[in-house]
Amino acid sequence: MTTKTTGDPQIDALYKVRKGRVEIIDVPELFYLQVEGRGAPEGDGFAEAMRALYAVSYGAHFAVKKAGGDAPRVMPLEAQWWAEGDDAQATMERIASGTAAMDESDRTAWCWRAMIVQLPPIDAEVIDAAIENARKSKPLDALDALTYDRWAEGPSAQLMHIGPYATESVSVVALHTAIHERGLRPRGRHHEIYLGDPRTSAPEKLRTILRQPVEAATG
Repeated sequence: MTTKTTGDPQIDALYKVRKGRVEIIDVPELFYLQVEGRGAPEGDGFAEAMRALYAVSYGAHFAVKKAGGDAPRVMPLEAQWWAEGDDAQATMERIASGTAAMDESDRTAWCWRAMIVQLPPIDAEVIDAAIENARKSKPLDALDALTYDRWAEGPSAQLMHIGPYATESVSVVALHTAIHERGLRPRGRHHEIYLGDPRTSAPEKLRTILRQPVEAATG
């Protein structure tokens, strides 16, 4: 399975994952337009975050294209997911190991960071202008919560999941099993990359890259 290319082989490699194969990659520093929240992925908060991210990302794309005649494509929606509190985190770890079902977790208590990578020549000035333009036509509270930050995820394992989000747990277990078999351990937050628009794609055709930052296991 592939997605459109950016023209940068290092970036393209992050979004090309073969079905059924766990790959280890090194995610470099990238600029992200992002917003954090809490609640289930099907909740109103996450839906509004998506609308705000897409509105600003497409606004930035078209502004750069109008100014210079060429612009980087709009990158896929991504999200990090995690749980706060010892009990909630323990449940998430059991889900990853296959000893608990996804419905044992309180989805309304999930924390998330929704985001879209922004490629050069898009910069903070372009993003600020795109946010202001979006406010004129889309009165979304999430627009005020957007941030534009640069950070590196580093060494990570990733796997392509094809199908509904409700069946992701099997792929999550496969990903974490492969991590441990390679002498690694998870670190940081579970990360998903949604290839295509999750608002319009048929569930059976959804393609989601599941990414988990990793480090060498010790002890």
